[in-house]
Order: sequence, then C-alpha cells, then structure tokens
Amino acid sequence: MSIGRLPDHEQRILDEVERALRRDRRLDRRLRTLRLARRPDLTRVAAYRPRTPTVLLLLALAVALMVAGIVTSEPGVLWSFAAVWPVTLFAVFRLLCRWTEG
Repeated sequence: MSIGRLPDHEQRILDEVERALRRDRRLDRRLRTLRLARRPDLTRVAAYRPRTPTVLLLLALAVALMVAGIVTSEPGVLWSFAAVWPVTLFAVFRLLCRWTEG
C-alpha cells in the first residue's frame, strides 16, 4: 500500500464526497452536538434518599410480582420481579440508613 499522494481521479472523488458531506446540514448539526458518553455519576446514586411511600410502593409491587411469578411461572413476570427486587432492596436500605442517621 502506498503512503504517497492519491491519484488524481481518486482525489477528485474524495473532494466530491467531502463537498457533499459539508452541504449536509443535518450531519453537520449532529457532529457539532456530538458528546462523548460519560461514566455514570455514582454520587447521585449514593445520595438517593427515598421517601417512605416510594419504598412501600416498591415493596408492594415486588411482592405482587413475586406472588404472580410463583402462581403463573411466566418468564415476563419473573424477569420483572428480578428487575424490581434489587431496586426495592436498595431503596429499603437507603431508607433505613436515613432513619438511623443521627
């Protein structure tokens, strides 16, 4: 593979492609507003302070999904319970921490 200059016909093709891309306003706007993905802000998660009604609602939802999963053995219900249960445990833990603060 050559590292020199492109042949004239390839350079003309490349110039045409670049001209067409410069005229594309939508692409230009997307490239200007492109942001790199940031890591999640874990300080916001650690600062989460759930309220009692929220935790009670999550507990009720988790118990209802657990009972429905036991009765029906439907994969969708079981996966829903699997998604809600860790969030519920975290909210209960954060609520208990808030209650025991001095």
